[in-house]
Amino acid sequence: MNFINFNLKKFLFLVFILALPLISINTQQSPLQTGWQDKPFSLLASLAQGSFFNFSDGVRGTTALYLNLINIKKSNQSLNEQNRELQTRLEILSELQKENDRLNSLLDFKAKTKMELIAARVMSKDLVSDHNTLQINKGTSHGLKAGQAVITTQGVVGHIFKPESRSAQILLITDRYSVVDGVISRSRARGIVEGKSSSSCTLRYVEKSEDVAVGDVVVTSGLDNIYPKGFPVAVVASVENKPYAVSLKVELRPLVDPDKVEEVFVIMNASNEDLTDRMAMQSPAPEEATSVQQ
Repeated sequence: MNFINFNLKKFLFLVFILALPLISINTQQSPLQTGWQDKPFSLLASLAQGSFFNFSDGVRGTTALYLNLINIKKSNQSLNEQNRELQTRLEILSELQKENDRLNSLLDFKAKTKMELIAARVMSKDLVSDHNTLQINKGTSHGLKAGQAVITTQGVVGHIFKPESRSAQILLITDRYSVVDGVISRSRARGIVEGKSSSSCTLRYVEKSEDVAVGDVVVTSGLDNIYPKGFPVAVVASVENKPYAVSLKVELRPLVDPDKVEEVFVIMNASNEDLTDRMAMQSPAPEEATSVQQ
């Protein structure tokens, strides 16, 4: 019964006796070797160290990726700015090339013609509300006066309407008060070109027996002492022969678009006989043609 009863002193003594061999074995191990009792702590430390390393490595990788994205964004913004700058320069160079080609065409035209021309630049459009006009940067100080013809390399634009000292207004052939004595280039049918709207004209007083077809080109006759003979004015857009009408109804499309005109020529000597080469036509111009001088 005494043995069965728990004795603390005996139990501790027994544990000490049993632990002596283990302590003896542990003291015989090399200092570089890890004891068995340290292995759980080493395992836990290794796991913690590995987790911390993976976490820190992930943080460094995420930070590096974020910094790379920031650098890529900055580089992309810089490239976009360079692209916009290059695009702007390209547009400027393209516009300069177009202007250079246009000016070369004007210079070539002026060099080949016998007419005395003054080049002018268009400054604005429709300064006079009652008329279709263009404003140019040349005026009476450059020798301009009312009634002088204004042309481009493509065709007739109009004539000087109100000259000032250093500017002048051009009355376009599309204006309702503008008239030009013209002929069909192909058939030589004659009529009066009158303005109708900002983009169209009509050819009036054309005999019903005359040969006029869509696509025919109307040129100046030279009989109005304003425009030189044979200069393009418009293209026939439609022809209508009404049974009870006294003349053909001919709609025209001007060859020169006033909205796209940037430079023009003012003809200074269109009245000279050697430049106009008057056509030998016997038909007198209608009375309405006199309004061109007004």
